[in-house]
Amino acid sequence: MSGWESYYKNQGDEEEEQEEGLEAGGDYSYSGRDSLIFLVDASRAMFESQDEDELTPFDMSIQCIRSVYTNKIISSNRDLLAVVFYGTKKDKNSVNFKNIYVLQELDNPGAKRVQELDKFKGQEGKKCFQDQIGHGSDYSLSEVLWVCANLFSDVQFKMSHKRIMLFTNEDDPHGDDSAKASRARTKAGDLRDTGIFLDLMHLKKRGGFDISLFYRDIIVAEDEDIGIHFEESSKLEDLLRKVRAKETRKRVLYRLKLKLNKDVALTVGIYNMVQKAYRPSPVRLYRETNEPVKTKTRTFNVNTGSLLLPSDTKRSQIYGHRQIVLEKEETEELKRFDEPGLILIGFKPLMMLKKHHYLRPSLFVYPEESLINGFQLVFLPYADDKRKVPFTEKVMANPEQVDKMKAIVQKLRFKYRSDSFENPVLQQHFRNMEALALDLMEPEQTVDLTLPKTEVMDKRLGSLVDEFKELVYPPDYNPEGKVTKRKQNDESSGSKRPKVELSEEELKAHVSKGTLGKLTVPALKEACRMYGLKGGLKKQELLDVLTEHFQKA
Repeated sequence: MSGWESYYKNQGDEEEEQEEGLEAGGDYSYSGRDSLIFLVDASRAMFESQDEDELTPFDMSIQCIRSVYTNKIISSNRDLLAVVFYGTKKDKNSVNFKNIYVLQELDNPGAKRVQELDKFKGQEGKKCFQDQIGHGSDYSLSEVLWVCANLFSDVQFKMSHKRIMLFTNEDDPHGDDSAKASRARTKAGDLRDTGIFLDLMHLKKRGGFDISLFYRDIIVAEDEDIGIHFEESSKLEDLLRKVRAKETRKRVLYRLKLKLNKDVALTVGIYNMVQKAYRPSPVRLYRETNEPVKTKTRTFNVNTGSLLLPSDTKRSQIYGHRQIVLEKEETEELKRFDEPGLILIGFKPLMMLKKHHYLRPSLFVYPEESLINGFQLVFLPYADDKRKVPFTEKVMANPEQVDKMKAIVQKLRFKYRSDSFENPVLQQHFRNMEALALDLMEPEQTVDLTLPKTEVMDKRLGSLVDEFKELVYPPDYNPEGKVTKRKQNDESSGSKRPKVELSEEELKAHVSKGTLGKLTVPALKEACRMYGLKGGLKKQELLDVLTEHFQKA
């Protein structure tokens, strides 16, 4: 699918990548960088918790920001993040406004920034904050938003999204000063007009957080279908879930034309709703400075040793005893056989789509025009994707055994949520990377949530398992006993399949017919090894060596 995605990629994305001189970090590249400012209320009320065991609202905010930083380092380290405190005793900003402290300006996330946030965690972090920055109360929210707007304007890169996340537990910051409240509403409207969106992450306070007092007028969602979270966050998990929903942007993979017939077509956007997570690609680093190493490939003429430009090289393929030479532009034209798009062939009932036809996660197709519902794009298998699986003869269970297993399944049922189970291999890999970047003594061990909770299961089932074993197994059978392995025959022994060697007559026939290219690379390598030929790693080099050998013979 990678070729299809690169084929339908937006044209502006490649131009933007060339302007910045950076390589794309994944299969998709997007126009501009995502920028996000964390705006945190640092007044005394944010450092007070209702219960002794609960985290303070400020500590919840710092841990949430730290989580976004670490996620960005892994997923999209080119994005820009910043942290700004308001309601502080000391001030640090470009326009010298009082009670506003810019801890970190908009820049790429990194280990040093995460370590700087870690200084403000817990009771020691509270004391460190009071000593270094302190608390204040006389601030103007319009000036705070002004400082954030200046941070965005100082960035030299092209930005795709500009957002501010406001963490506070004060629902009416200018209740006694209507002039300040009016200026704050006006400034929030100015930011919205310039494409800067403000998201409220309101935290729990005594008496409840009333969003209608002030923030309902200045908070407007970027997308109408997202809406505003009116429920306040009292736990770190709730706040993290809310922040992740807001900081993840909806990006279109590519835009296509959906042709209903010859004359009617509409533009649609393709969205990827579910994607399997993989380990990031390894990056080569220079041993002395730990900086990324860029690989440059140059092509030289074998005979003269002169440097070849991209325009001097061509691609060729031997077909029917003839060497077909193609220019680079011609190979690109061969790939693009028609205008990109989707064509409506017809309709079939949903019942004809079987579960075993599943190939990969579906894509979501959404029209660019408003007030039109989207639909799912499901990948159907080709004929060669379907296999006939040989089924072994099964012993049918009797009704009593079936009823007992139904009781066991009923006891073990629970409400499944996909976000409750993380990939333990990936999580441990990222913990190891985090420990290496932050210079920790040892990485944090990940809890494998995919393992069954045997104690809870035994408590729920009680004696049902023993009753089921008595119904299924014979009286003298011990399911926990040692299983005797069956001896294998000499013919079936051995874990590796024998290599298929081609005879000299078969190879000569392939060379004479010009069908040598149909053989796989391992088969060609094995043939070169049999005749003591030194071939390269590429398939074309192996074909040239074998063809030259048999033409001379």
